[in-house]
Amino acid sequence: MKAAVLFATGKPLAIVNNITLPPLTLGQVQVRILYSGVCHSQLMEVKGGRGEDKYLPHLLGHEGVGIVEEIGEGISKVKPGDKVVIGWIKGDGLDAPGGKYSHDGYVINSGSATTLAEKTIVAENRLVKLPEGFPDKLAVLLGCALPTGLGLVFNELKPEKHKNIAIFGLGGIGMSALLAATTYQPEKLIAIDVNDEKLELAKRLGATHTINSSVLDPVTTIYELTQNTGVDYALEAGGTVKTIEQAFESVRDGGGQCVFASHPSNELKIALEPHAFHRGKSIRGSWGEVQNPIKIFQNLPICIKEVNCN
Repeated sequence: MKAAVLFATGKPLAIVNNITLPPLTLGQVQVRILYSGVCHSQLMEVKGGRGEDKYLPHLLGHEGVGIVEEIGEGISKVKPGDKVVIGWIKGDGLDAPGGKYSHDGYVINSGSATTLAEKTIVAENRLVKLPEGFPDKLAVLLGCALPTGLGLVFNELKPEKHKNIAIFGLGGIGMSALLAATTYQPEKLIAIDVNDEKLELAKRLGATHTINSSVLDPVTTIYELTQNTGVDYALEAGGTVKTIEQAFESVRDGGGQCVFASHPSNELKIALEPHAFHRGKSIRGSWGEVQNPIKIFQNLPICIKEVNCN
């Protein structure tokens, strides 16, 4: 098979042909990849933002869609011919290590779910069978962006209804979090990004207000929109130290909560006002995680589903 391989951090991936797949072992499934997403965290890993990489050379990608070709011992969740979503979140089924591929006498490592290759070996518990008729390109988002964004709201934040919510960053995770936030009927749902097209889509998906942070200061604008109180909840998915700091600043005193999904490079630090914690603000990081994103996505309001599926 052909795959994109990381040989050294800080350098581009290398496209390598004629990689040999190993025989399947307990709990492993071989999948032919149809589509793969590219997560910002993977790009950061390529650049070395997570520190020393002890597994080089290795494969990347943790969100994709493919067709099962072979199954290893103990597999009961899928069978050859099934179309599946590959994701990094552990679900039902056997846990198993990734495959150790070979090429020209050296070993190429991989995790339990990789997708930047023509074929991949995946643990059973990193697969979800795709319902008939679900669009392949949309289904890619079920591997990371949707379960992370939905999980940030449904599992982590669990906001009260009719409160004020701000979403910083409208990539796959941020837009998914916005979809989930609409189900809590927020008084104000404020979407923040630097891209006008994304901000316009956010309006179609339920945002009551949008802020282009390259034009307006988002914190100042949020306080103006909330009569100088700040929002009750802020979710950050912008991927930078600055957006984490802004999201924290935007929540109200006396119980305002900030949850951030992004994790900038290891060497960077966030700077927060100490006294804000005494005034009752809080902040925490989260990976979100919902184990059945297909079911949850299908239960979102029908108007939202139609906008996304089309």
